[in-house]
Amino acid sequence: MSTSRGAAAGVLGAAAVAASVVAPVMALVARRHHTLSAVAPELRTSALRTPALWLPRPIIGKLSLAFARRLSGGTTRPAEGVAVTRHAVPGGQDAFVYESPGRPRPGGALLWIHGGGTILGHPESDHELCSRIARDLGILVVSARYRLAPEHPFPAGFDDCFAALRWLHDAAPALGVDGARVAVGGASAGGGLAASVVQKAHDQGLPVAFQLLLYPMLDDRTALVRDHRGRGRIGWTARSNTYAWSCYLGRGPRVAEPRPYAAAGRREDPRGLPPAWIGVGDLDLFHSENLRYAGRLGAAGVPVDLVVEPGMYHGADFDHAAVPSMRAFRQSMIDALAAAVG
Repeated sequence: MSTSRGAAAGVLGAAAVAASVVAPVMALVARRHHTLSAVAPELRTSALRTPALWLPRPIIGKLSLAFARRLSGGTTRPAEGVAVTRHAVPGGQDAFVYESPGRPRPGGALLWIHGGGTILGHPESDHELCSRIARDLGILVVSARYRLAPEHPFPAGFDDCFAALRWLHDAAPALGVDGARVAVGGASAGGGLAASVVQKAHDQGLPVAFQLLLYPMLDDRTALVRDHRGRGRIGWTARSNTYAWSCYLGRGPRVAEPRPYAAAGRREDPRGLPPAWIGVGDLDLFHSENLRYAGRLGAAGVPVDLVVEPGMYHGADFDHAAVPSMRAFRQSMIDALAAAVG
């Protein structure tokens, strides 16, 4: 009898342990299903194809950053027929130049800045995007490399990007570029850096015709917000954002930030900046800061084309490039660039 009771107790104990493990997992799955219900149906996919949808991996320290950097180490293939050359940038790092045969000279140009929260990424990951822009619009595209935080906090990466713009202007005659038709753009952190580069260019009289800001990371004060109303749960999370801004600024985000160009969204006077295209999903953590910046540009008399995509999370256009809604979202960006410098 005692043996039977002991066995029964063991079974009940094992069941209790199993329940204590299964219940939290089931609750997590239920919460994730609720989160994904807001995503546009065509942007939902299996965990095998886009695991970040089901298993978010926030970057919150050195180990998770190292892991994320390994995952982001891939190189995309340039579009067929586009020449890709590598150039040293005085006062900066290096840059890739993309050029299609038969391009009009002198013609327009785009300085592109890759994303990655200022803490990961590299220009090689955007070979496909940059080469397609060069081919489809018949313009020169320059993709800049910049130093990453936390090893190189502000202003290191920003200085590298601005050096690339200055080099593009200085080399414009040799590159066959019309200096009056130069755009600056980027995605995510690259979009934030692009906006800051444009601001400094305006302040120093360096011509920029257009700014192309793909869900840009503009304002470190977003890290001080507690309730994001369900945004930032997929792709780039609030925890990753706080860590990234802390790395880039060399300290945690604060209410005050006196350093010019550290966060483009803090600029007090946006008057005179070049026209802008800003695109963001309504599930993106950067949704509010992007809309706020677009509103301030417009109020200052700067022409702004703001595109807000329903049910889109941060970076979904890279995850689902073939989906019709994402093709249209990207085409809006390309059309705006073509009208400005193409």
